[in-house]
Formats: sequence, C-alpha cells, structure tokens
Amino acid sequence: MLNGRSILVTGATGSFGKKFVETILNGYPEIERIVVYSRDELKQFEMAQRFPPDRFRQIRYFVGDVRDGDRIRRAMEGIDIVIHAAALKQVPACEYNPFEAVKTNILGAQNVIEAAIDRGVKKVVALSTDKAAAPINLYGATKLCSDKLFVAANNFKGRHDIKFSVVRYGNVMGSRGSVIPFFLEKRQDGTLPITDERMTRFNITLEDGVDLVLFALENMWGGEIFVPKIPSYRITDVAEAVGPRCRQVTVGIRPGEKLHEEMITETDALNSLEFRDYFVILPSIPLWDVDEFARTFGGSRCAPGFSYNSGANREWLSVDQLRSLIRQHVDPSFGHEGF
Repeated sequence: MLNGRSILVTGATGSFGKKFVETILNGYPEIERIVVYSRDELKQFEMAQRFPPDRFRQIRYFVGDVRDGDRIRRAMEGIDIVIHAAALKQVPACEYNPFEAVKTNILGAQNVIEAAIDRGVKKVVALSTDKAAAPINLYGATKLCSDKLFVAANNFKGRHDIKFSVVRYGNVMGSRGSVIPFFLEKRQDGTLPITDERMTRFNITLEDGVDLVLFALENMWGGEIFVPKIPSYRITDVAEAVGPRCRQVTVGIRPGEKLHEEMITETDALNSLEFRDYFVILPSIPLWDVDEFARTFGGSRCAPGFSYNSGANREWLSVDQLRSLIRQHVDPSFGHEGF
C-alpha cells in the first residue's frame, strides 16, 4: 500500500508522529520518502538521533509550521499521502491562548488542505479527538472545526484526484500530558489527585492509533470520520493500578473537562454506520452511495438513540489489564518498585 509512495507527517515529532514514522520505516522498506514536518528543531534533532538520514535513506526533516501556508506547500512537493497530526492540544493552554489554538488547529488545517490540493496529493488523513464530539472546551471546538474542514474539502477539490478523511479516537495511553505519566510521577508522594471518582475515559495505545490511520488510508472513500471501538477505564482504577498503596484525594473537575468522553453523540449517530471493529460518521453532504459503502465493508446504520460514550461503553479495562498495558506501552520497569 505504501511502498513506492512519499508521505508527509505534520506534527511528526509528537508521540503519534514518532510511532507512525517508526512503523512505516520498519513495515514498508520500499517507501520512497517520509517527510518529518514540525516546528521544533530540537525535537527534530533528537528524532534524527533515533532515525538518522544516513541510515534511513527515505527520511527527510523539514522545519515548518502548519500556520505557514507557503512552507507547507513547499514541503508537499512530490508527496502522495499526508498524515495531519499537528495540533495545539493541551486544554488549559488552549483556553488561555485561544486564538493561538485557532491559528494552528483551524487555519493550519485549511493550509494543509489547500497545499495538498495544489500539490497533487492523493490521500489526506487528519487526526481528531474524542473532545471534538459535543465540545465544551476550545481545544475540542477547534478540532471539531478542523474535522468539518477536512470532510468538506472533498466537496471543493474540483477535478483533483484526492481524498480527505478523519480518524477520531480517545486518550492515547502514555502520551505527553496524559494521566498515567502524571500518576506515575505523583505516586512517589503517596497521594494521587483524582478530579472526580466518577470520571471515565476511552483508551487507545499508540500502536492501535497508527493501525487505525493505516486502515483509513487503505479503505477510505473520502469524507468519513473513522471511530474505533476501544475500551474505557475508570480514573479510580487507573489510580489503583499505578499506586495501590497511595491515597486517592478528590480535587474537583477542571474547567473544560467532562465526566465521560463521547466520540459519537446521539445526533451524530443518526448519520453513522457501525462495523465490526469501528464506526464511521458519514459526511453531512453525500459524496457516494452509503448503502454501497455499508455493503462493501459489512456495516449497518447505528440504532436510534445510540451514542458512543466512555461511561456507557461495553468494554472496560480492569486494574490488572491497566497494569499490564502500562508495563507494555508506558514504562517497562513498572511493577518492580514495590508499589
């Protein structure tokens, strides 16, 4: 699927981007080129120590910001596939610096879209977040707008042979700023701060996130929002998994947080399909035959009143499962310190 192709990844020095690049370099040795596009030259330098260009002939490091339309257009010369992972995603930072979030997450998304069309890119997959469903914070609102831009790009591409789709998933286990690394650090104090004992979240590993993007690349028709079926966890179970001897202290929910995350709202479900391992939110303006799409991949319309909510999920991670996943995906030494 990717051998012989050229790929550009925006935000490629982030958690997802590094795992995606690693997966592509290991799994597709005949890939023509993979461009690491990000604005942090230090992170690019550090990434180049792990993936040096003299060893990995396919890799290129391109300093640039998605806010800069000319720069992203230059970077996309000769590119076949774009993975858009660049974003401002820390909720408090976006609340305090709202227009900075707008410039990166919305205007930057439009720059990526226009550059991809102009440069003859064939496929674009943009990363979204569960916070884009019925958003209550600015980060979620900007990502919802970004999702709409990428879906609508299929309407104004003209005669260009290009498809745009989106993948939306929950909290990535162990990613920067997430709760598990925070708890791993705080447990040394003997106390773990819990925002609300009722809180739940979806969970996905970096590897599964990469696999979802690769699945979308292979199966996209253009305009879909792919939503994987993934497990939930209770925040109290995460605390128990990380620090069973620690005291849990409730500190109150933070501004912009939900008790439970949604990836498909009840309203979205009216325009969504369910498949064995995932859902698809359909484009609001029809782009292709929905019935044919459902038959092709073995799906059906979501039931009336359905929503995909972390608090009402069918699959849950136990404390033991969380410990195993932390050891496997976050900290290999976890579980050997006597906690």
